[in-house]
Amino acid sequence: MQEETVKHNSSLTIAGKVRDYMLLIKFSLSFMVVFSAVISYLLAPKVVVYDWAMIIWLFVGGMLVTGSANAVNQVVEKDTDAMMKRTAKRPVASGRMSITEGWAFAIITVVAGLLILGYFFNLLSAIVAAVSWFIYAFMYTPLKKVSAVAVLLGAVPGALPCLIGWAAGQDELSAGGWVLFAIQFFWQFPHFWAIAWIAHTDYSKAGFKLMPSVEGPGKYSAIQSIIYSLVLIPVGILPYLTGMSGMVSFWIIVAANIFMTWQSVRLYREMEVKAARRVMFSSYIYLPIVLLALLADKL
Repeated sequence: MQEETVKHNSSLTIAGKVRDYMLLIKFSLSFMVVFSAVISYLLAPKVVVYDWAMIIWLFVGGMLVTGSANAVNQVVEKDTDAMMKRTAKRPVASGRMSITEGWAFAIITVVAGLLILGYFFNLLSAIVAAVSWFIYAFMYTPLKKVSAVAVLLGAVPGALPCLIGWAAGQDELSAGGWVLFAIQFFWQFPHFWAIAWIAHTDYSKAGFKLMPSVEGPGKYSAIQSIIYSLVLIPVGILPYLTGMSGMVSFWIIVAANIFMTWQSVRLYREMEVKAARRVMFSSYIYLPIVLLALLADKL
């Protein structure tokens, strides 16, 4: 009976540790980021056959680098995370994981991820990944308490996974990769500001300055979401104009962009958290629809 109890407690400890590491890397966010890298890789003209081994290696390498950046973010922001209801239960903030363990995990995973990208793909993809990791972990993270410019800076590593995937498949940073980068770059503004609108009280308590206006959620912030949603309309046409994809995806992306713009307009008209939540969920749906449409209609 005692042996069974020890085994049960051990399994609970292991399961708890796994859950903590999943929280540390922000698995859902990391998955979405790596998803864009994989699709961008498959969209590269030189990738004509789906090699599932290579796709898996890209996914693993990307997940390790992205997860490492998120781990650094949580180690650095452990005190502010502890102040906010939505982040107080994160492993480092709650004290379930030490700072030393968090740093060790971050260093091991980023090194492993960069080695995978450099070995199985090319040095260029590893360099772009390293730049993305550094900007997110050591520039964007501390800037969040200084200025709302942090959102602009953070959009760079948020969009660089498209260039990582493109570089992995194409061996260069050509026009197609930059088009994908632009789509994901501008998409982040209405997406992130909707999240910041919903979590404004928590963010303010922690000292984060993430809304485009010092007044926080308001007409100006809603107008900014509309502007960046509108910018996505001409940017979304570029894959067709550059010969990346065909007419079917062209119309799907136009429709998706109009829908995103409409949700931002509704936010301006209603000025309520539920409207911001609609923008957030619409943005979550938008990106996979656009990327999968481009892949399905690849020329």
